[in-house]
Amino acid sequence: MPTSIYKFCFVAAGILFLLAAINQYFLFIPYPGVIWILFWVLLGIGIRGQEALKGYTYTVMIFAAVTAAMFYPNWFTTWGGFTLSGLIVPLLQLIMFGMGTSMSLKDFHGVIKMPRGVLAGVLCQFTIMPFIGFALAKGSGLPPEIAAGIILVGCSPSGMASNVMSFLAKANLALSITITAVTTMLAPFVTPALMGWLAGEFVEVDILKMMMDIVKIVIIPIGAGLLFNRFFSGKVKWLDDAMPLLSMIAIGVIIVIITAAGRDSLLSIGPILIGLVVIHNLSGYTLGYWAGKLFRMDERDCRTIALEVGMQNGGLASGIAKEMGKIATVGLAPAVFGPFMNITGSVLASYWHKKGVKGEK
Repeated sequence: MPTSIYKFCFVAAGILFLLAAINQYFLFIPYPGVIWILFWVLLGIGIRGQEALKGYTYTVMIFAAVTAAMFYPNWFTTWGGFTLSGLIVPLLQLIMFGMGTSMSLKDFHGVIKMPRGVLAGVLCQFTIMPFIGFALAKGSGLPPEIAAGIILVGCSPSGMASNVMSFLAKANLALSITITAVTTMLAPFVTPALMGWLAGEFVEVDILKMMMDIVKIVIIPIGAGLLFNRFFSGKVKWLDDAMPLLSMIAIGVIIVIITAAGRDSLLSIGPILIGLVVIHNLSGYTLGYWAGKLFRMDERDCRTIALEVGMQNGGLASGIAKEMGKIATVGLAPAVFGPFMNITGSVLASYWHKKGVKGEK
């Protein structure tokens, strides 16, 4: 696309932003949501032309979709009598299948090669974020079910996003992949147990049902993906190329559906919830990094632990909330956490990438 198009989109986005901001006070535009949606879309196209910013295009487009869900929630709740929240679990299974196709049994060899790093990562993953989430929920003053969503985010394993950020941050990618794989496999047992312990006072938790739900959402699709990778890797190239894009679209659709379902709650408690999510996410990075130092790990491994702890599998948390029948309450924190996590993770990874690793050219 010509550079002039990117510049035009940037300028147009700036004009629309000013127009929307003025409209907040004078209310002369009958459909302000359209202006805000176009602002985000044009901004997303514009930053594609900026080498330093184009990595944020996906996140900006998510903001455009979320804005649409906030202004026009009816578009994303039911279609022709079909409740769109019913798409969440199948979409998550598609994402997990894609995750499985990008993995192999070799990813678990890191447990043997790097036992100290893996043990440290798994312990940090299932202690730091769950207990921070519990502390935030306890002191938040939010409705119990919405507060429980903060704990659910903390009790979830890490996701593929942490692997991408570890690569960009010049961290230990092999360790990152191994920790993600191990925590994901442990999720059916650890996540329900932690939820029953920490979130039981906020919301009813059926531990056995949650275990079965995670097996259905995570283990079976990843297992199918692993088998696909084992027998068909490289033989169905179009699918290999399509899976990352399909996963990104699926995550966006899930976030939009949850936003539309919980729109009224977000309007009333949105700023508080966003503030708590910010604290939760940034605390994960900080405590994860220094926990790595405590375990006497090198700089690469400390960066890996920080990203693994701070970046959670918000999609899985959303799926669990859906299976609990509380997508509009428990599901709100995961929906907010996902986009914000991608922004902070990108910024942190870019900073570490530029800083490099001491002693390395």
